[in-house]
Amino acid sequence: MSLQVEKLEKNMAKLTVEVPAEQFDEALKTSYNKNKNRFNIPGFRKGKAPQVMVEKMYGVEILYEDAVDAVINTTYRGAMDESGLDIVSRPQISVEQIEKGKPLIYSALVAVKPEVTLGEYKGIEVERAKPEVTDVDIEAELKKVQEQNSRLVTVEDRSVENGDQVVIDFDGYIDGVAFEGGKAEAYTLTIGSHSFIDTFEEQLIGKNIDEEIEVHVSFPEEYHAKELAGKPALFKVVIHEIKRKELPELDDEFAGEVSEFDTLDEYKADLRAKLSETKQQQATTENENNVVEKVVSNASMEIPEAMIEEQVSNTLEDYARRMRSQGLTMEQYMQFTGMTEERLREDIRPQAEKRIRTRLVLEAIVAAENIEAPEDAVEAEIKKMADTYKMEPDRAKELLGEEGLQRMKEDLAVQEAVDFLVAEAKLV
Repeated sequence: MSLQVEKLEKNMAKLTVEVPAEQFDEALKTSYNKNKNRFNIPGFRKGKAPQVMVEKMYGVEILYEDAVDAVINTTYRGAMDESGLDIVSRPQISVEQIEKGKPLIYSALVAVKPEVTLGEYKGIEVERAKPEVTDVDIEAELKKVQEQNSRLVTVEDRSVENGDQVVIDFDGYIDGVAFEGGKAEAYTLTIGSHSFIDTFEEQLIGKNIDEEIEVHVSFPEEYHAKELAGKPALFKVVIHEIKRKELPELDDEFAGEVSEFDTLDEYKADLRAKLSETKQQQATTENENNVVEKVVSNASMEIPEAMIEEQVSNTLEDYARRMRSQGLTMEQYMQFTGMTEERLREDIRPQAEKRIRTRLVLEAIVAAENIEAPEDAVEAEIKKMADTYKMEPDRAKELLGEEGLQRMKEDLAVQEAVDFLVAEAKLV
């Protein structure tokens, strides 16, 4: 394998990899063996026709896709290492030359980690966060506990109000024709949750049980289902149940039920102490964030677009995993919210870029100040991982491997850099 590296503008680079003809021909043979049972050649039992006959009958091109994938999978990592570049994006692969008996040549367009020019980062002056607990905070916490201990009471003597939970049947129509996904029975909906499109929920306010209602809405212009996007729809709705939320009284009895205390005053005092501790932790985090944000704003760098797109894609994948853990697919989420992948990517992008800038600056400070992860912090992190997966620390370390252990040390060194910046800062 031979490699050419071309550095481009805006921290991009092009790797051109030439794979010997012999290696590519071997990959064609592997592709043939993998796919031979798919081919029907007159005079041969299925899967028994020699490679030369398959190529003659179907053309050698039919073997190219798997052969190219195999060659790239076995050569790209080596090309990355040989390039000496700090590559921070997935490659955009282009095949430059492909022909049996000749070298396979492909190129990979990649983003390279940008250089960071640090500005002022020691002695940064920021306003100190003040961890004050007010009576308003206590009342808000009590309200939250009230909500958690509320109960739903069936209502039969009034119409729907905002905040009610209703059980409904609905049928959706566009131009008088029912559409897929527009029908449900015994569906539970909280009025005011804005979980349905447009003004669907608002149009149920003031309606009664067993009343047949016509709800007129319009799907968003960027709705994920293109056949519905921007179209007006009619929903025929029947309300079967109305339930209201009933909150418990804030008194000594309430305090005894939700805590270990006998009186509401004692419970409030405990809430104040716990909130004070929480506020102090929040203030510490806020101080860290404010110092880091100012240091990042003082630095300069040119982030390649591909690096931002990579971060956006990773964030989107994490989001999808969280959705799946809650039993929801991304398709269902987008259907319920009217969101599209394009809009979601746009929403994610500013935070993704901020995350990249922050990480790059902190890594630059790690290098500038020769910061290393303390051994006791590394061991503590390994132990935490071992406890999580119920294994011995040595086994956890073994599973991490050299690469995983190095990433852990880098992450801990970055946190050390944050602690360094806060210690050096002037909190006023």
